Amino acid sequence: MSKAIDNLQAAQQRAMAGRPTAGGFPYLAETLRSAGVTRNVWSLPACQSLYLTADGPVLMQGTPLLTGMVDVPPFDEAALIRALRADQAGQSTFPAFLQACWQAGVVRYDVDFIGRSVSYYGCNGEVYVEDYPAVVIA
Repeated sequence: MSKAIDNLQAAQQRAMAGRPTAGGFPYLAETLRSAGVTRNVWSLPACQSLYLTADGPVLMQGTPLLTGMVDVPPFDEAALIRALRADQAGQSTFPAFLQACWQAGVVRYDVDFIGRSVSYYGCNGEVYVEDYPAVVIA
């Protein structure tokens, strides 16, 4: 394995070990940022995740949400916000969050760990941007 993969995996393990159930994303994000991760781009429904790190880019292929040919759901900002609030409250799993994002018409999201924001994109140029708070990792 490369230094970039080793560093990313170690940061993810640290983040998951200390992440609170509710409001856990800022904790995860800060742990990754402090490990040199600057950006994370998710492609839905493929569940492909590109991490840009100080040690080099790392691609992670998760289990796709679906296979075959499907219609892309229309972008629904209200449904996306409901999915975000449920996740922020600790009321959904990560796979359920990804599925809810897809059902809300999200085809990609981009996490900017330096600017502390996440941009969610539809296939026709729609975008919803949400900032997240800074946290201190003990």
